[in-house]
Amino acid sequence: MAKFFADAPFRLYLGVVLVVIFIILGGILPWFAPGDPLVWYTAPRNQAPSATYWLGTTSLGQDVFWLLTYALRNSLILGLIVAGLSTVIGVFLGLAAGYAGGWLDRVLSFFMDALLCIPSLPILILMAALFGGQLALPFVGLALVLFNWPYPARQVRAVALTMREREFINVAWFSGESSVRILVRHIFPYIAGWSAANFINTVLVGISTESALAVIGLSSAQQATLGTMIYWAINYQALLGGKYVWIGSPVLAIVLLFIGLFLVSSGLSMRSSARRMSI
Repeated sequence: MAKFFADAPFRLYLGVVLVVIFIILGGILPWFAPGDPLVWYTAPRNQAPSATYWLGTTSLGQDVFWLLTYALRNSLILGLIVAGLSTVIGVFLGLAAGYAGGWLDRVLSFFMDALLCIPSLPILILMAALFGGQLALPFVGLALVLFNWPYPARQVRAVALTMREREFINVAWFSGESSVRILVRHIFPYIAGWSAANFINTVLVGISTESALAVIGLSSAQQATLGTMIYWAINYQALLGGKYVWIGSPVLAIVLLFIGLFLVSSGLSMRSSARRMSI
């Protein structure tokens, strides 16, 4: 079994299966919800899991299963947007800094190092306090993008610095190819796998950070996310009341989603490393 988990394709395929399951749960099933699970008292309160209510109901009269699908959808959207913007900005600026060098490299490197030294969670907690303890998801997303683009930029810059000295890059430059074409056609393919792995890792960061803020009551509790599900369950004493499915389902979803994303990320990283070693 350990041999299988050490194999990049096995990790990648298993991770993809888990992620696809969550995409179906959070991306497709909410469209088939019989009603709005965010509205209180639309179902009998404190029902145990049954054929009618697959995961039971909450103390607020909400269907836990459909509430979980809505929470997954919002958490995935937040993670994907944060990861997409952070990766695109980071890769673009990293390539520009590493290939161009000079003053552009110095300016961008200064901002990369400065932002990497600032812990994002305390800043988000401060922002939430300024907003009265209810930080909306768009503000959480923007703050996470601000603090997460420097990491891929720093890594991509290092690759671009080494790649620009390669013989085939010089040949392309003397052949009259533009800098943009060189970056896109000759350098980016070697970091594409790593960029995809970084994208997956940033999805994890986005979801985990928002969940942490929500659990301590600093994210907007009016929007369903995995974190706010845990927050409401804690707030209404789900553990003491024996409502283990209510609080356990978002926790289990976070764990399994993170395992799936980690397997995809590590599988892509292993493939990318193997490709760079073959250069």
